[in-house]
Amino acid sequence: MSKVITDEKQIDELLDRGVEIIYPNRKDLKKLLMSGEQIKLYCGYDPSAPFLHIGNAISINKLSQFQKLGHQVIFLIGDFTGMIGDPTDKGATRKKLTREEVLENAINYEKQAGAFLNFKGRNPAKIKYNSEWSDKMTFKDLIELSSHFTVQQMIQRDMFQDRIENEKPIYLHEFLYPLAQGNDSVVMDVDLELGGNDQMFNMMAGRDLMKSLGMKEKFVMTLRLLADDSGKKMGKTEGNAVFLDQDPNNMYGIIMSWPDGIIGTAFELCTQLSMKEIKEINKQLKDSKMNPRDLKMKLAKEITRIFHNEEDSNSAEENFIKTVQKKEIPEEIQAFPSPAPKINIIEALVMITKLASSNNEARRLINQGAVKVDGIKVNDFEMEIDTENSNIIIQKGKRGCGELLKYKK
Repeated sequence: MSKVITDEKQIDELLDRGVEIIYPNRKDLKKLLMSGEQIKLYCGYDPSAPFLHIGNAISINKLSQFQKLGHQVIFLIGDFTGMIGDPTDKGATRKKLTREEVLENAINYEKQAGAFLNFKGRNPAKIKYNSEWSDKMTFKDLIELSSHFTVQQMIQRDMFQDRIENEKPIYLHEFLYPLAQGNDSVVMDVDLELGGNDQMFNMMAGRDLMKSLGMKEKFVMTLRLLADDSGKKMGKTEGNAVFLDQDPNNMYGIIMSWPDGIIGTAFELCTQLSMKEIKEINKQLKDSKMNPRDLKMKLAKEITRIFHNEEDSNSAEENFIKTVQKKEIPEEIQAFPSPAPKINIIEALVMITKLASSNNEARRLINQGAVKVDGIKVNDFEMEIDTENSNIIIQKGKRGCGELLKYKK
């Protein structure tokens, strides 16, 4: 068994960095960690897509911090729960996936998570699949499991209340998702589960189930989500989600598109810089003489280095400076007034800049990787361009180019 580190300073940072709340309380978890006992903890990842994203990286980073202190980490792939579909924050039922689809999606998860976790060596992180036990459950087992929960517990969830109010259906299998996730904790007999604060309900279901079955105390740690000062999360809809399989240039470029208000939080949640360094960065962010862009470039370079390597991150930075900062684009660009603070990329290509003659052509250009916004390749039809704070350059291929002017109310 790996030696457990009980250094109080390191444990305090572990329990504070990026952490929102600990159930039942921080004091008891710290006492357990200080005891020198090796704990078993996990975080689950449903393979709903073939790539993990920067939000997943936050919890993987936290898992790695526990691993470095000598604790037993489980990287759980939800190939069973992934077929149900987590209803968290969903206004409509998720499309159900087949076993083949979820397994295909998960093929490269170990490689992507390996940027933070060590799957080999003296204290390797373990990969488990929850189909190993969930596939074996009988209908009798399901009835017994569900007897520990009430309909009132499930129906109180915000997303279900919203659906009831909007007369949208709630399917019974969606109620079963927290039960299945809760059962993972029971079967693996874990001491701690961690995840984003949007996963609190599902994680607490496992805690309640373990208590109901007379098992040990299970701790739950919720982590802050990657969001700017206004609380807006980074995501696909905004066109600024970072996927861990992206090439270095796109990864670097998308991070540079993040709002300035996220810089300090992103350094804390997504990097392995010390808190001493991060406190200095936060201090610099408050200095009016410091250009936030320079710190954002440091952030983009650091994250790109973690998921690729030093050479690739340096190259990505050079590419960004060359193609975006130095504006190596056609000298004469037609400018277009922005009709709104946020514009869908398809509308911008077809209706405003006329760089595409139809919606179908716009989608084809995006599929071909021929469309860039401020030097960053677009890969999402739902991307929204933000012209609230600055002018935006849209490129089609090497010659087609248009500038959306900053939105004026």
